[in-house]
Order: sequence, then structure tokens, then C-alpha cells
Amino acid sequence: MGNSKSVEYQTVSEVSGSIMVIEGVSGVLYDEVVEVKTPDGETRRGTVLEAEGDRAVVQVFEGTRGLDTKNTSVRFTGETMKIGVSDELLGRILNGTGEPIDGGPQIIAEEEEDIYGASINPEAREYPREFIETGISVIDGMNTLVRGQKLPIFSVSGLPHNELAAQITRQAKVKGEEEEFAVVFGAMGITNEEANFFMNNFEQTGALERTVALLNLADDPAIERIVTPRIALTIAEYLAFEKGMQILVILTDMTNYCEALREIAAAREEVPGRRGYPGYMYTDLATIYERAGRIENKKGSITQMPMLTMPDDDITHPIPDLTGYITEGQIVFSRSIHRKGLYPPIDVLPCLSRLMDGGIGEGRTREDHSDVSDQLYSFYAEGRDLRDLVAVVGEEALTEIDRKYLEFADEFEEKFVSQDRDEDRSIEETLSIAWDLFQTLPKRELKRIDEEFIEKYHLTDQE
Repeated sequence: MGNSKSVEYQTVSEVSGSIMVIEGVSGVLYDEVVEVKTPDGETRRGTVLEAEGDRAVVQVFEGTRGLDTKNTSVRFTGETMKIGVSDELLGRILNGTGEPIDGGPQIIAEEEEDIYGASINPEAREYPREFIETGISVIDGMNTLVRGQKLPIFSVSGLPHNELAAQITRQAKVKGEEEEFAVVFGAMGITNEEANFFMNNFEQTGALERTVALLNLADDPAIERIVTPRIALTIAEYLAFEKGMQILVILTDMTNYCEALREIAAAREEVPGRRGYPGYMYTDLATIYERAGRIENKKGSITQMPMLTMPDDDITHPIPDLTGYITEGQIVFSRSIHRKGLYPPIDVLPCLSRLMDGGIGEGRTREDHSDVSDQLYSFYAEGRDLRDLVAVVGEEALTEIDRKYLEFADEFEEKFVSQDRDEDRSIEETLSIAWDLFQTLPKRELKRIDEEFIEKYHLTDQE
């Protein structure tokens, strides 16, 4: 790099939105951090979006208000964006660029880490197996989260996904292990009201002690939204792989992140892809989601639960669609379940946790877990089909057993799916609720459960 990096350029040729173009530069790198001096002496930070020949396109974090092409000077630092990390970050609330906003002292960094991280070599990855208990029956019982997994939550606007995010942050734990467990919570584009909800919730419940929270607000610059999840994951990687902790990363809302990506692509006048999102959105999301997992010979792990609101409630929209390709399953919210007044309003049928089988069973959850989950799914699917049928032909056409299936579907939603916002159910409680529900139907209908489990856990001898 030599001395070229201390050169200040005063060759700004264009300023628009949060973008500046600087001419006559040399040796500039993509993603490099830039210091911009405004005409009145203030310093702002930016990052290089594009470097072609002697021309650099720079995105300014704080926006370009008050900057002009004559009196603005720009210095390229030769470094990509870094964040100072240390275990002092636990219990702290930061803004979207990692600066403390909780009134506490500055954080003394033990190390400086590049926010773009280093991908985990696929060879060194270990298969995610250990169960993480969230205390939420519909997740633990039927879409189990395991350590090192990426399991997104697909919500729709106006539904209580923030409440669920806060509840999982408070309740998540690794069963039977004395290992340190912590949560890194990254919020992008949230309102002040939402930020206050999270801050108060974490503080009042004591969850903050083992949480690092990053809050990027809706009125913060879009470019900040791009770095928030990366800073969150850099902190998570440090705590997991340097400090040996089990980390759960909750990112909300990935739709706001993708909107920021689209806004920046439009400012750069790029050719848009599907629905105006940049063509590289898949790759970009993968650079976030793939920073989860377990590494051989390292104690720590990173598990991710990204949340997103599906635009227009459409699961085929590019954001949920691409997210579904990269991650290992999804948990799907439903307006119709929300309308019944149930929380969390999760629709079990389109949900899936691809890594569930490796994380459940004897020694992990309980030996009947897999069968119970299959049986619940089968009974509920049958009950839902019958609901549709009743809408067409009326209840008179149903047989006695059909009515029992209908009753099962209602009871399942009210007792298994639904729970209080501060209710933390153990996996044993979740499974015993399931066995209670199986009483609704004759024992002979339990076709997916091993005979020995029926004898051990089924409560009555009805036929």
C-alpha cells in the first residue's frame, strides 16, 4: 500500500443520495473504508462500492447532505471495515455499526476482526446435532432447532414475530450442558418503538446479561443495514470460535436488509434482477447465512434464526424464496391462525426443520420424539383437510371418526401450537401435551408410533 493511502483526494465529480464518485484515484480496493471530510470539517465514513481504473464509487454511511464536489476531500484507508471484539460485549446494546448506545463505557477490544468474516471450510464443518430448547412447543416438538443450524422464521406484516424473537432470545438454552450459551441479536430497519420493546424486554427479564444487541433503526442510513448483520456475525464468530461459547444469532428483519440492498443497487444504477432486487442477492444472502455452523475441534457453535416478513404474504417472493434455498428449513407464520387469537401464530404444515432428525431422540430429547412429531403432523393434516371438506359439504356428511379428527385439529392449535408469551415449556412438557392430544382419537389410529412407546406413554386402554 505504501504511502498512497495517506493521499487526500479532492476530485469528487458527483454526489447523489448516499453515493459519491471520485476521479483520478489509484490503488483503491473494493469494500475499503473511506474517510470523507465535509466542507465544515466533519468526518464521515464510507465504503468503496466500485473501483474501476482511476474512478471510485463510494457509499457514505451518514449520507451526502452538505457535501459538494469542490470542498470535500476523501481519504482511502486501505482497510476493510473492522469491529473491535471482546467478551465485554455481552450485556451491551449497540447501534447498527457496533457503537454502544446504552450509556455504558466504550468497549475495550481484545481483537479487531474484519466484518466480512472468513467462510467456514466445508471440510471442517461438523454436522449439527445437539438440540437447542426454545421452550416453544411448535418449534421444539415439530421443527427442532439444532446447534449450528440456520432456521429462518417467515412472518407476515402485523404479526407478532418481534414477540417471538424476544421470547426465543430469553428462553433458548442447550439442554444438560454446562457450556456457556449466549444470544447475538441483530435488528435491521426497526422503528424506535420496536427498539424500545426489545431493549426493555431484554433488560426486565435479565436476558440482556447473555445477549449482545445491535439495533439499526428505520431512519438510519440504508448502508448501515448492510453492515449490521455482518457485525453481529463477527461478534458471534469471536464468542463461538475464540471463546468456545454456544451462540444463537437472531436477525430481524431480513426483508429490511434486502430492501437496503435494492436501494443501493438502484443508486449504483445496476441492472435489476427479479422484482427489482439485484441479481447477486442470492450470493449476498449466502454470505450471511453461511456464517453459521460448527467447526471440527472447536467447542463453540453458531446457530442462526433469521426472521423476515414476506412481502404481500407471498412465500414465493425472492426474499423468502432465496432464503429457503440457503437455509435448513423454515417456520411459517399464518394470518388465519393469528385471527383465531393464537400465539405464536405458526402454521405447522409448511414448516420444516431439515436437520431435526439428527438432533432428537434418545439421549438428546426423548426416544418417542420423532414418532410423536410424525403422528401430530399426520393427524393435524387430516383434520385440516376435513375442515376444507366441511366448508363444502357441511358437518352432516362426516363420520364419527372424521369428527374426532376435526376436534383434534382444533385442540392441537389451542393446546400445542398456542402458548403464553412468557411460557417456557420443557421438551418433556411439549411431548406430554402431544400424548394428551392423542386421547382425542382411538388408540388404533396411532399408526405412526412404535408399539412400545404407546405402551409406555399412552394414558388409557381405550381401543
